[in-house]
Amino acid sequence: MEKTKIPILFSTFLTLLNDRLGESIVFPLLPFLLANFQTDGRTLGLLAGSYALAQFSATPLIGALSDRYGRKPVIASCVSGSVLGLGLFAVTITLKWPAESVIPLFLLFSARLIDGISGGTAATASAVLADISSPSQRAKAFGLIGVAFGLGFILGPFVGGKLAELSVTIPVWVATGFALTNLVIVLMFLPETHPIKERRSLPRKRELNPLNKIRKVIFSEVVGKLSLSFFLFFLAFNGFTAILVLYFKEKLNWGPELSTTAFLIVGVVAMCVQGGLIGPLVKRYGEKKLTLFGLGLVLIGSLLIPFAKPSQSVSIIYFAVGILAFGTGLVTPCLRSLVSRRLDKEGQGAALGSLQALQSLGSFIGPALAGISYDLLGQKSPFIGASIIVLLVISLVESESRVQLLDG
Repeated sequence: MEKTKIPILFSTFLTLLNDRLGESIVFPLLPFLLANFQTDGRTLGLLAGSYALAQFSATPLIGALSDRYGRKPVIASCVSGSVLGLGLFAVTITLKWPAESVIPLFLLFSARLIDGISGGTAATASAVLADISSPSQRAKAFGLIGVAFGLGFILGPFVGGKLAELSVTIPVWVATGFALTNLVIVLMFLPETHPIKERRSLPRKRELNPLNKIRKVIFSEVVGKLSLSFFLFFLAFNGFTAILVLYFKEKLNWGPELSTTAFLIVGVVAMCVQGGLIGPLVKRYGEKKLTLFGLGLVLIGSLLIPFAKPSQSVSIIYFAVGILAFGTGLVTPCLRSLVSRRLDKEGQGAALGSLQALQSLGSFIGPALAGISYDLLGQKSPFIGASIIVLLVISLVESESRVQLLDG
């Protein structure tokens, strides 16, 4: 490794780790952090989904800004936003507020939106890795993304759960401190990797509208059904996972440690599947079979949770989230690959970027709908509703596969 690249790789790795770590520390603790302000599912669902909505809206612009003005100022601005968002959240949950005051909820939503808007660091950090890598070394460099994300998904719940034993507010302060450390290292050690001569002018506003990109793939004759399947899957999965800890807290009387352990299991299983198992499994069984098998696992897991008896809840829930993580680890890359196989080379980048937008949109709508369902239809309804949607996704993937066989 060239010595000049070490500070770049270190700064980039820390930025990618911070991108996942802050969210994976805060997300499993949201119902406990909200306990003094609002306890209904609707508020939790909207608060959980607001981050994804802000990210969905801002990510295309952030990518364009890094192409126009360079990587370092955009990454530094995004990490600054993360510090501001997490810091505002930490201050809000630490202060004592008058009863029935709406100010803390306003501040909490503002904090999540700020953090989401500045959450485009992954795309810009990926661009940094592309800038410093030759085409033959690019795949190896991009492996850093998977390592950072996997480590973030594991460390976040672990650290959050352990610190929450002392105080439920401490993990948010630690996440803020980590983001601040990330910012200092970026400012001190990350050089600019995007030369001025290679910079592009900003695209038209129409090209930055994520809804335009989504419309193209959803109504595409080639990948429309598969793209709709991708959106519905994330709507269902992120819907019931957003409400999961509230269910653990109110239905099973779980505290922060048991709840965060469930997310730790998800991180470990997902890292094993996407880090080592997915390649050999795809080679042996193919994307279609693995997609359907993964959807089946998600269906089973989402039904096991609401019907687990309190006396056996720990073992059943941990088993259920384990197979949920395994199933999701199969579905996400395989469904993306099925879309990719249906496209020519020129359409790959735009369509796969649109899938990311669909994922973010589903990650907002799903939690919002799950929270409303939790309040109005009962605590088990988000899981049952998600199961119905997963069945619809299975039907769409099956029908699209049959069409492909007939066309072939």
